[in-house]
Amino acid sequence: MAALPRGELAPADGALPAPGVGGVPFSAYLHVPFCTVRCGYCDFNTYTASELRGVTRQSFVDDLLAEIAFAGDVLERSGTPAREFDTVFVGGGTPTLLPAGDLARMLEALRQRFGIATDAEVTVEANPDTVTAESIDALAVAGVTRLSIGMQSAVPRVLGILDRTHNPDNVEVAVSLARGAGLQVSVDLIYGTPTETLADWEISLRTAIELGTDHLSAYSLIVEEGTALERRIRRGELPEVDPDLHADAYELADRLLGEAGFEWYEVSNWSTTPSSRSRHNLAYWRGSDWWGFGPGAHSHVNGTRWWNVKHPAAYAERLTTGTSPALEREVLDTENRALEAVMLGVRIREGIAVDSLTPPARLRVAELIADGLVDGAEAVRGRIVLTLRGRLLADLVVRTLTDD
Repeated sequence: MAALPRGELAPADGALPAPGVGGVPFSAYLHVPFCTVRCGYCDFNTYTASELRGVTRQSFVDDLLAEIAFAGDVLERSGTPAREFDTVFVGGGTPTLLPAGDLARMLEALRQRFGIATDAEVTVEANPDTVTAESIDALAVAGVTRLSIGMQSAVPRVLGILDRTHNPDNVEVAVSLARGAGLQVSVDLIYGTPTETLADWEISLRTAIELGTDHLSAYSLIVEEGTALERRIRRGELPEVDPDLHADAYELADRLLGEAGFEWYEVSNWSTTPSSRSRHNLAYWRGSDWWGFGPGAHSHVNGTRWWNVKHPAAYAERLTTGTSPALEREVLDTENRALEAVMLGVRIREGIAVDSLTPPARLRVAELIADGLVDGAEAVRGRIVLTLRGRLLADLVVRTLTDD
């Protein structure tokens, strides 16, 4: 499981060094850390029942509600102008392991303490085996507008290597139920699993397209240190990941999705219309403010970033004693904020303004155009927008634009 970053100790009362700014979009992320089984590739902050050390799903909900109340007090004390949440994302873990009524309680607590905009995007991640018509209808009544379904692959052999236990047939059922409840639907796919062929990947893409969803995310598998998958590769049980195959898989995804009417708007995300893009994820990439609730969740308000203690038991203990669950934080200076604006903004279709770059970086734009990484016509209009090749080499583009 990934370690938290290092920073200065966060204050016990949660006080912010500078208040938030009115008018900046505000988002909420709620982390539900429960899984029935930990997938072999996953290093997210998740826990199976045997790892919870006395924390129950019910007690966790009460702890998260306590953090919502605590956060409201912190923002009031800091002098931050009151803001409704423009987007809410409930992720994990597997949030739909909780009863829909508990997820509704969380949303109602946000609504009562902060407010949720009437046109807010409210997303819940779902495992296709853990939703029913009744639970999806209850989520829709609670104000959920979007369901993000973890499909990963349509090929049982690939799912087995990833240790995914869901029934692939249930993805179509979950999508149909969500659309029937009036929700937007996204599916998540992973490419580059050891032994996965391009033919396997094409099956998954075509299956996802045929579902008729509004949005699709396709993530390149990253083999994280310490995961079960990493250990299997290290022991020689599975082959190493092939970066060339990753590139071929990405190009295939972009072609097939484009033919099906999807348009990329972030390196790993495609949607059928601008209105079906994930507004919550765009808030991250645009550097907006968000508050992350739950164990290990990260937050960002006006250049201050902090992260909560990871284990649900430690999280509960802090809130029970009236202490902030935040473990450490970092206050970004002007230089770091500018660096992050490039790192994040260059990944989205709207790109970043050429004028926002440092003078040395502007001189390198022509080089990036010549290398086929940046769209020349867009650059003439004053924007840095990645080409398909640029999306494959986005990290190189960022290094070129930030290495002063």
